[in-house]
Parts: sequence; C-alpha cells; structure tokens
Amino acid sequence: MNSHPSSLGRPSSGKRRLKDLLSQRDNRKCADCGAPDPKWASANIGVFICLKCCGVHRSLGTHISKVLSVTLDEWSDDEIDAMIEVGGNASANSIYEAYIPEGVSKPGPDSTHEERSRFIRSKYELQEFLKPSLRITSAASKKHSLQASLSRKIMDSFRTSASSQKLEGMVEFIGMLKIFVLKGTNLAVRDMLSSDPYVVLTLGQQKAQTTVIKSNLNPIWNEELMLSVPQDYGSIKLQVYDHDTFSADDIMGEAEIDIQPMITSATAFGDAGMFGNMQIGKWLKSHDNALLEDSTVNIVDGKVKQAISLKLQNVESGELELELEWISLDQ
Repeated sequence: MNSHPSSLGRPSSGKRRLKDLLSQRDNRKCADCGAPDPKWASANIGVFICLKCCGVHRSLGTHISKVLSVTLDEWSDDEIDAMIEVGGNASANSIYEAYIPEGVSKPGPDSTHEERSRFIRSKYELQEFLKPSLRITSAASKKHSLQASLSRKIMDSFRTSASSQKLEGMVEFIGMLKIFVLKGTNLAVRDMLSSDPYVVLTLGQQKAQTTVIKSNLNPIWNEELMLSVPQDYGSIKLQVYDHDTFSADDIMGEAEIDIQPMITSATAFGDAGMFGNMQIGKWLKSHDNALLEDSTVNIVDGKVKQAISLKLQNVESGELELELEWISLDQ
C-alpha cells in the first residue's frame, strides 16, 4: 500500500514540475561545465548539475550546496518551489557568473576534477563572480547560513525588480526592448538574381517590421524597432522575408532570440546607471540555437545592451546582426 508514496497527491505533481523545469533548454546542460543531460541539482542554489560537478558541490557542504538527485531523491515542496522561483541554470548563472574575470574560464564536460573544483568554489563558496551588492561579507557569513543568506538576497533582488515594474490593469509589462536591426549578410536569393529583404520580429501578440531594401543580399538597415516585454515573455521570433509585389512574400530564413539572459541580468542589477561598464550576463552559443558566437550582456554607458549575430535557420544561407537595449519601466 505505501510502497509508492510519490504517486499520491502533491509529491507527484511536484516531481512533474521539477521535470518540466529540467526539460527547458537552458537546463539540459550542467550549469557549471555544460555537460549534457544533468540528473542532479543544488536545491538551495537552484541549478541543475552533472554527476562530476555534483561531487564538487557535495564537498562544499550543505550550508553552501544541498545536492539532490532529480530522479532518485525525495524533494520537499519548498525545495521544488525554490528551484522554480530561481528559474534554472540561465537565471542562476546570470547572477553567479555576473562577471567572470578575464583569464578565468568555465570548465568543460571533460575538465579535470581540480579544474571543476577551483571554478565551482570560486563561483559559489567565494562568490568571486557576483556583483558586489549581493556578496555576503565574511563577518556575516556564519557557516550554516552562508548560502541561505545569499539566496535570500538574490531572490529579494528578483522580486523587487519584478514587483516594481508592473503596469496596473491590462497586460503586465516588465520593460521594453529596443532592437537595432543592423545588417544582413549573404542572404538567400528569392527573385531572379537577388531579393528584396525585410525583417519581422514577433513577441507574444506584438509584431515589428523593418523597411524593405530592394535588390540586396547584403542589406544594411540600421533600423530601430521597439517591443514591450510582458511578464510572461518567451523568445522573440525573427523572420526574414523577400517582398513580392504580385504574390505572397517568400521566407528567407528565421531564428529565435532568447531574451531571458538579458532580462534576468538587467532586472537583477537594477539601475544600470549606477555601474561602470561591465559584462553582466551571457547567452551561450549551442547546437540548438542560431547564435554564431556567444552573445554577452553588458552595461555600456549606463545602458544594458547585447550584440547578437545570428545564422538564419531553415534556409540555404544568410546571417543577421542586431543589438538589443533594455529599458525598464521606471527609466
């Protein structure tokens, strides 16, 4: 009778919620080394990790990292709620890896135990990559409460920025994005010898569109578009079309822009004008996104900006360059 307690009531739904979180794209790789298909998690930090990194986390002690198996261990509702509130690896890394000093590199799936240990201790125990306002001073760092204190400060940072940036009534927006569509390179031919390209950006129910550039496979738009970001935002869908006067416009490629790294790091830092120029986040190139190279989120002259180079998908050729700028509602 009692051999399957997890099949009753909330534990089952809790495990489902946890597995749904794990299935999200950013959580399919270890938060610390990028190894695929992590099966472990640090419940109090809010990240999914691989078996090799799990060993280092265990050596830190539970006051810093409480390691649980996603599939084998029993999770409390509070532990699952905490993981979901953090949002997984991308959200957590935008905080814990806010700026990694030059010369320090993340370990990879094949890194040695020593390389993992050095990086993971710097990241979580020594807090070397956090923004200064989130660091817990040694005087306040009683061993049993170090990570709990840090986690509270981080979550307070998320909650404060989320609650202070709502529009009452209608759709709740957390900010706006300026998207500078800069240029295209080696776009696909859709007419006799060339194409008449334009770009369409879609976020939720909103669409924004550039002008059409006639007969040009290497168009320069340098055009600014604007999208409001709802509280429940997803990726921006980007499509390039060839304008035709007498028939339906032909698709010339598409891509998705993951705006979570920018928004998570921007809201965590708050007023960017209070900080000097620095890197505060990163969207990593992977086999399942359209990035040509890693795309960093930076504070530049008091503004949060992100340069993005994309290889267009589902098309024979074509690349696109853009720059995003975050505008919070209280600016």
